[in-house]
Amino acid sequence: MDNRPIGFFDSGLGGLTCIPYLMKELPEEKIIYFGDTARTPYGSKATNTIRNFSMEIADFLVKSDVKMIVIACNTVSATCVDELRERFPEIPIVGIIEPAAKKVAETCQTGSNVGIIGTKVTIAAHAYKDSISKYNNFLNIFESPCPAFVPLIEEGITENEIMDLTIKYYMDGFVNDNELDTVILGCTHYPLIKKNIARIYPGLTVIDPSSIVVSRIHHLLEDNDMLAVDSDFTNLFYASDLSENFLNMIEHIFEEEEEDKKVKFLNFDLEGEVK
Repeated sequence: MDNRPIGFFDSGLGGLTCIPYLMKELPEEKIIYFGDTARTPYGSKATNTIRNFSMEIADFLVKSDVKMIVIACNTVSATCVDELRERFPEIPIVGIIEPAAKKVAETCQTGSNVGIIGTKVTIAAHAYKDSISKYNNFLNIFESPCPAFVPLIEEGITENEIMDLTIKYYMDGFVNDNELDTVILGCTHYPLIKKNIARIYPGLTVIDPSSIVVSRIHHLLEDNDMLAVDSDFTNLFYASDLSENFLNMIEHIFEEEEEDKKVKFLNFDLEGEVK
């Protein structure tokens, strides 16, 4: 038993898409979430910059006494998960890419045409392609960056014609030219436009790693006797810029939760001060 919270972090609000799945599967677990909304998006930044930002946030989560860190960001998972594990060997660190890659490798049929969409950094790192190939070398893997998705999602521009046109701009040729039957949402922001993608491409199987990573979390906690039991903890959601969009997204996630769910929102500036 371990009633300490699980730490999640992302470059912005995208990592929040993991939270409902965790609450449903592991309702006793408590959360400290950090969204680096002041410095988002990470997907177009240099690898050293991403690494430095990630180390800062992981330091904060470790000092907050979390029992596990979940990298709810594909860009970070693609670039510096190994460095984070080396720096914090005493705490389990879960990246979002490996669990999803293993699931795809196990479930897709031989010869399937699998597309991966993500940020420029995630796609350039070939993290999904390499991970899937470790488990199954008989799938056809295609990759394409979609850099405009994150800023539009961060601004709440999702359920409208602008987003649909942007999806078609990036994906029409990618889906049709490669005859894709499956696409992996290689960014935790992208589940927020999953319905759009499914509607525009009805024959496409859409894989959401945000849901798959929770199974990995569950297994690790269970195997290490770290599951929470009757814990009393206020879920904390930090942001480096506590924007209206960030608050709206959290409210949307909690709208179907119990009214007495304990939640606290905090602004955390880049000097390390909580406001």
